[in-house]
Amino acid sequence: MKIRKAVFPVAGMGTRFLPATKSIPKEMLPIVDKPLIQYAVEEALNSGIEQIVFVTGKRKTALEDHFDFDFELEDMLQGKYKKDILESIKRVVPETGTIIYTRQNVPLGLGHAIWCARDIVGHEPFAVILADDLIRADKPVLSQMMDVYEEYQASIVAVMEVAPEETDKYGIIDSEKVGERVSRIRGLVEKPDPQDAPSNMAIIGRYILEPEVFNFLGKKKFGAGGEIQLTDAMEMLLKEKKIMGYNFEGKRFDCGDKAGFQMANIEYAMDRKDIRDRLKPFLEEILTLCKS
Repeated sequence: MKIRKAVFPVAGMGTRFLPATKSIPKEMLPIVDKPLIQYAVEEALNSGIEQIVFVTGKRKTALEDHFDFDFELEDMLQGKYKKDILESIKRVVPETGTIIYTRQNVPLGLGHAIWCARDIVGHEPFAVILADDLIRADKPVLSQMMDVYEEYQASIVAVMEVAPEETDKYGIIDSEKVGERVSRIRGLVEKPDPQDAPSNMAIIGRYILEPEVFNFLGKKKFGAGGEIQLTDAMEMLLKEKKIMGYNFEGKRFDCGDKAGFQMANIEYAMDRKDIRDRLKPFLEEILTLCKS
């Protein structure tokens, strides 16, 4: 079946970025001049996704407003002949009916957030995108994964190598390689201690999941951190159906981490002709001062 729907769990409080996220959703924090969530939505739409499902929580109205028309703003920009900016604003708003919102009323973890979208997704395979994981790639990572899904017809997780001492920050897979970038997963464990980790291949925030996963998420089994973990549900799903790991092509920035967020801003800014010439000498000056 074609992957038509993508779920975006965006109910988190963003506590690692307080006080900035006290009144602004973390997904609205900008990389240069575009919020994180917009990069993620653009990846989905550019991959052929037809319906965006936001699983939101309290204080997320700014996110909803961002993907809506703002007639006063557009009229003002039109009047001041700021056509380039006006066009960039219009491109933000998907076709009517493309985005659906549902609520995660209680913060019980990623697995629970995805379960909240079960009635919207229905009985069809679907994608999950975590906006915190910003990935630069010539071909959208989700599109890459769709190609893999078409070949293997199985749930797929995006994976990458991490430092062995950092396995306790990720879901980690045990797998055997079956293709150049594809492996068949034998087991999954959420945030294992480095000495207990089956590998250093970590799950990154891109998934294609078969709908049977909702059956296991619905059991509401609490795992690491006292939350309902998607990894635990996938471990149960693995007993019935195969799951593949895909070592994606692209550069990933962990924008849920303060350093990773700044790295993404610098790289994306240096890619902009209107910013690079001023930013480059400043960065060189900073680096010189750091060495002295």
